[in-house]
Amino acid sequence: MMDSATQPMEQLAQGLRRSKIVKFCDYASQRYAGVHLKELVVSEVGPARELRVAGHDLVNFGFDSFLGLDQHPRVKKALAAGAEKWGTQFGASRAFASCQPEYELEAKIARWIGTESALIYPSVTLANLGALPALVEPQDLLVVDEFAHNSIVEGAKLASANGVRIVTFAHNDASSLQRVLCDSKPYRHAVVAIDGVYSMSGAIAAMPELDLVARQHNAVLYVDDAHATAVLGEQGRGTVKESLGDYENVIVVGCLSKACSVFGAFIACSSEMQRLLKMRSNTFIFGGPVPPPYLEAVSTVIDILTSGEYDSLRSQLDCNIARMVAGLSRHDLVIQGGRSPIISILVGDEEATFLAGKFLFDRGYYVQSVTFPAVRYHAGVLRIQVNSNHRAEDIDGLVNTFGELLDIIPLPRSADIDSQAA
Repeated sequence: MMDSATQPMEQLAQGLRRSKIVKFCDYASQRYAGVHLKELVVSEVGPARELRVAGHDLVNFGFDSFLGLDQHPRVKKALAAGAEKWGTQFGASRAFASCQPEYELEAKIARWIGTESALIYPSVTLANLGALPALVEPQDLLVVDEFAHNSIVEGAKLASANGVRIVTFAHNDASSLQRVLCDSKPYRHAVVAIDGVYSMSGAIAAMPELDLVARQHNAVLYVDDAHATAVLGEQGRGTVKESLGDYENVIVVGCLSKACSVFGAFIACSSEMQRLLKMRSNTFIFGGPVPPPYLEAVSTVIDILTSGEYDSLRSQLDCNIARMVAGLSRHDLVIQGGRSPIISILVGDEEATFLAGKFLFDRGYYVQSVTFPAVRYHAGVLRIQVNSNHRAEDIDGLVNTFGELLDIIPLPRSADIDSQAA
């Protein structure tokens, strides 16, 4: 029982502290204080992925500016020019007004991606929170990959609160999707929500198989392609066009703040679907717009992606990914991903994952130590994000430091996993 003299705000805080996730996070921050490397404060960054944290100089393998466009002179110049022209913000809901750069950029995104239309949101999370509940009604079905991004899961919760049935299927498994859709009938329509590239493992969706099953059961694919935007497919269009050849049965969410390194997100779709989302998506109607300076910078990014310069940036990124995977493979580590810039190394135990990340940190390399609840319990990973402007010697240095790490912490080996599977 709470003390009746306790103020309402403290009562609220006490109640929140009883939640399972807060208890776990509090336990982890105390149990692994000094090694979990969360809530870092970065004081400086450099043009070749240098990072300074509390006076500690590092090579940054933990951020998602995959093409290095956060440091590109043209992009920075466009951002500054946009602020000079438009000021810092455009103070109206898009339900009332859009600035000219936003209107023009949506058409430009659609031409680049290869769809009829596009709709800009401030973030992928807001796109998923707004679009998923807008696409389904109580007589419909929303089917979600069990490892879908948190923002898809949260969007599904909003749809569920509106009376929509939500079901999950086994990760990236078309046969599981087939069973779930058959078992869930009758429904009017269905939407199947997946990631194009799964953010923790770097796994790429089995899109042709999933699309085939979806079409057989009157379902549309909804693809969060945030981690593929600008780094996979021709001119960085992502996974869908490359896998399926068209967008006939797909609604695509793309990101403008990862590889594009600016700000915002978009939904690429038909003109009719764009119009419907404008009327039904609450985060579009009631959320604020992307500030015009960032829209100008995104426009410049798309100019780069559709030019010959992209081929050079992408080639360097692909070379860096291949170099990293080849080097890590020599240590016989369990590698997840490797086709996209996200490469995760399996560690397992939470404490071992944090200690491994701290070992790398102390030797000048920052990678993300990812544990439950972002991944399954006892399935912790070291999540490496490769950028095009990483230097070869820094990639080799991280690989060599993994070799040193193995003398301290016995990471799982791929040979052991293969023998267990056999």
